[in-house]
Amino acid sequence: MAERVEASVTEGENTIEEREVGAMWELEQKLDQPMDEEANKLNNMYREKGLSILMLLRLSFQSLGIVYGDLGTSPLYVFYNTFPDGIDDSEDVIGALSLIIYSLLLIPLIKYVFIVCKANDNGQGGTLAIYSLLCRHAKVKLIPNQHRSDEDLTTYSRTLSAEGSFAAKTKKWLEGKHWRKRALLVIVLLGTCMMIGDGILTPAISVLSATGGIKVIKPNMSGDIVVLVSVVILIGLFSMQHYGTDKVGWLFAPIVLIWFLFIGSTGIYNICKYDTSVLKAFSPTYIYLYFKRRGLDGWISLGGILLSITGTEALYADIAYFPLLAIQLAFTLFVFPCLLLAYCGQAAYLVNHKEHYQDAFYASIPNSVYWPMFVVATGAAIVGSQATISGTYSIIKQAVAHGCFPRVKIVHTSKKFLGQIYCPDINWILMLGCIAVTASFKNQSQIGNAYGTAVVLVMLVTTLLMVLIMLLVWHCHWILVLIFTVLSLFVELSYFSAVIFKIDQGGWVPLIIAAISLLVMSVWHYATVKKYEFEMHSKVSMSWILGLGPSLGLVRVPGVGLVYTELASGVPHIFSHFITNLPAIHSVVVFVCVKYLPVYTVPEEERFLVKRIGPKTFRMFRCVARYCPFFFSVLK
Repeated sequence: MAERVEASVTEGENTIEEREVGAMWELEQKLDQPMDEEANKLNNMYREKGLSILMLLRLSFQSLGIVYGDLGTSPLYVFYNTFPDGIDDSEDVIGALSLIIYSLLLIPLIKYVFIVCKANDNGQGGTLAIYSLLCRHAKVKLIPNQHRSDEDLTTYSRTLSAEGSFAAKTKKWLEGKHWRKRALLVIVLLGTCMMIGDGILTPAISVLSATGGIKVIKPNMSGDIVVLVSVVILIGLFSMQHYGTDKVGWLFAPIVLIWFLFIGSTGIYNICKYDTSVLKAFSPTYIYLYFKRRGLDGWISLGGILLSITGTEALYADIAYFPLLAIQLAFTLFVFPCLLLAYCGQAAYLVNHKEHYQDAFYASIPNSVYWPMFVVATGAAIVGSQATISGTYSIIKQAVAHGCFPRVKIVHTSKKFLGQIYCPDINWILMLGCIAVTASFKNQSQIGNAYGTAVVLVMLVTTLLMVLIMLLVWHCHWILVLIFTVLSLFVELSYFSAVIFKIDQGGWVPLIIAAISLLVMSVWHYATVKKYEFEMHSKVSMSWILGLGPSLGLVRVPGVGLVYTELASGVPHIFSHFITNLPAIHSVVVFVCVKYLPVYTVPEEERFLVKRIGPKTFRMFRCVARYCPFFFSVLK
């Protein structure tokens, strides 16, 4: 009987506690008033405006200097890295050319320019931009600071999945386990870290390959002099970055334009002069014959062929700098044809001069235009580095937004184009890394091996993320997703299997860079999540604040007091310390929260949310300032 009475009393106490908790929750909801936007929205103000033909041509021209420089300088070193030990059979050149042609067709043109680049976050590209899209379409973000009002943003675009659809099932599966969300973030950060490594290796191999042309004319020149010249050029390149993408683009675009015209016209000249039969490489039959003839050596040579599509991953990261249509126009009508002509011309020369495999590019240039071509090649190599440098700025900015990287200074270099930025701290880190790699290796072959490893891993990560984009965002039929996945993985895993053989020949460099970057990003993100969770669990009870009365138990002096907090709701724990340790507090208290959102930009009219905390007599408010990653940036 006593046990029954005790159980009844216990149940009664639990019921009373539950009612008290429920009552306090309702009280907090009533006192913590819904947020109202400070100003009215301007619907669709950040959608891409229609571009005139003249503006489109201008931006297409500028994109040559920023986006395509890296991809355009690949002819400097592809054939040397494909045949590092020499050419045994002229037919091997035709087979390698066929591989280059179809690699350019499948990866840069079809996959990236016309498919992957459409998966942009309001114009922003890269693996973290894909992650932002996924965070809006599924609850995969590890920092639990999402608010329903965020979804009302003009730039917070997302599509809903029909119940029971394949997209809805995929979304449910992804959200079902915490380890899946964490695995997704690790994959994204891996691609981001490889892209940072790419930003170090691209300038090194491009500039070193271009300046190596001096030794073709003067073979007795010391290799240390070539390295020294390369280092001086790299220092000059990174010192120019603070002028901004717009100015650098206007400076570099004419150089790249002349470069593409030069390599295209030289290619036509070599095809006509040496061997027009190389055009048979457009038949994929020669790919099969190439592997049949060379066996394992042919498969390993894919590591050199891979360098013909390097710069493609930077192309995707750089789409924030220019409209997608301008990038597609420039590549399809100008860059792609010139690259095909350049490689066909080099192949035609090598068929008849197999002994020049080490310097195929410079050896195939007519003597009458050698020095002008050398100057333009050096300039183009410098420009080629610009694509990955600009792309690195973009992904660092995105990493800051997701709480995966320390806050660094970001400078806006253009009043017209929001995506054109400069990051001083990252710029000098990249410069030191480039100089270290150039001075250490002194050999474009080993740098090429390292470069290829970084590029293929970024491509593999992009393919995996694109599968989720096609399912959750685009709602593509699973058959289309399967076709895209199988074709992409077949090509990229083939390249990956080839670069594995070169890990000990320089391929370890990007892995070390990525490991260090991944460690920094993982630790920073972990600390950010733990800090937010601590503040969430240490919030001050509203009943305690109400018990203090309108004066909060202190003298209220004239003025406005700002209290910074990471919380978008509730009163932070630090406020209780102010109440218990300060003799007075301002008559108006505002809790300020700076919140980063997974969007490319937050319109000014939707940036600030203001709400009252408690009764009017308490004069306490909350202001949530919602930003994209540009908060700690300066307009130059």
